Amino acid sequence: MRTTTRLRELLARPDALVIPGAYDALSARLIVQAGFPAVYMTGFGTSASVLGQPDVGLLTMSEMVSRAAALAAVTADVPLLADADTGYGNPINVRRTIREYERAGVAGLHIEDQVWPKKCGHMEGKQVIPMEEMVQKVHAAVDARQDPDFVIIARTDANAVTGLEDALRRGQAYR
Repeated sequence: MRTTTRLRELLARPDALVIPGAYDALSARLIVQAGFPAVYMTGFGTSASVLGQPDVGLLTMSEMVSRAAALAAVTADVPLLADADTGYGNPINVRRTIREYERAGVAGLHIEDQVWPKKCGHMEGKQVIPMEEMVQKVHAAVDARQDPDFVIIARTDANAVTGLEDALRRGQAYR
């Protein structure tokens, strides 16, 4: 079974899915050996392990894809879900991002609705792009994927910026 299909099956279950974060091949291998059903490539952990810096958009799409490929190579049949920041630009860039992450062997990814340069979702001072702009990115992502089971998650950081009501409205629009 493809890891994309496996990830979709895991996400469809009614119970909570625990996906520990990995930042390199060793941490991904340890998560698999511990028996977790999936691995998450953390943006903050990756930035911290590569640069010793917080996740504020310093790593490029190519650097993140290279790291994702290394993690996917050791997770074997266990799905890898990856952080893809904002999709690294406008909808045209998002198309390339999707294709590159798919080629790297990732089962799914998430893109967020922050302005660039972005900040990790845990950090203060985030800003979000207009909802309509993110909707265009989501459409571009869905249109770009080659494997229909490749999981695309649209994440909003609006709750911390504009409040819960806006975050809920955005979530509905992105869906």
